[in-house]
Amino acid sequence: MKVATLLGLMLVLSISTGASAVEDNVMKQLVPTGKLRVGVAYAPAPTPIFVAKDAAGDVHGVPRDLGSALAKTLGVPVEIIVVATTGELTDACSSGAIDIGFMPADDERRTRVDFSPPYFVIESTYLVAGPSAIKTLADVDRPEVTVVVGIAGSTTMRAAGRSLKRAKVVPAKSVDEAMGMMKAETAQAFALTHDALPTLQKKLPGSRILDGAFQTTSVAIAVQKDRPAALAYVKDFVESAKANGIVRRAFDDAGLNRLPVAP
Repeated sequence: MKVATLLGLMLVLSISTGASAVEDNVMKQLVPTGKLRVGVAYAPAPTPIFVAKDAAGDVHGVPRDLGSALAKTLGVPVEIIVVATTGELTDACSSGAIDIGFMPADDERRTRVDFSPPYFVIESTYLVAGPSAIKTLADVDRPEVTVVVGIAGSTTMRAAGRSLKRAKVVPAKSVDEAMGMMKAETAQAFALTHDALPTLQKKLPGSRILDGAFQTTSVAIAVQKDRPAALAYVKDFVESAKANGIVRRAFDDAGLNRLPVAP
């Protein structure tokens, strides 16, 4: 009996020590500073990718809510780091300046960061100005058409560049800059994710959103490469958050109740 008891105690201690080691690795890899540094990009209106700023300058939206929920599961404070573009988030996540970032997951980014499962799937299309004769996606690819892409270094920019052979593609530093070009009529089409365009369309009288999509991409949480414990934890979090309604509530709170969560 004494031998059995001792073996049982050793097993319990072994399991406990193993679990503790896993937890230590997660904290070291995912929260090296003791707080979760969450990178988010902002736009005029919240989307599954972007946060928006209120009158006081505070940000709100899906990425902020999900980042805060992840920090809560870890039991650590959260620091929200706001930038203008998802390209900046890729750089920051790759270098370790942030712990996680919310962005579309394309092949180029996968060489620099690792991704969780998707929590949303985006389709990219074009907002075209009222005076333009552009009616279809095919109409965009003409030599006389200038397409502004929001935003420089984005997945949408790379996809538009691949799909457009004759049109001129011009990057913007922000959504606001891209909209300024559309209003000034120095660009005839604005390439962006479909979910972000309806709000922008209201700010450009006579404009229209083209049917169809030139790109379909998953949106996920990025972590720095070679952080297997951090990646595993974030993967589990996203799957649980989709299953238990955390992602759905984040969408609803941002006014995105019409949009489906990724399966």
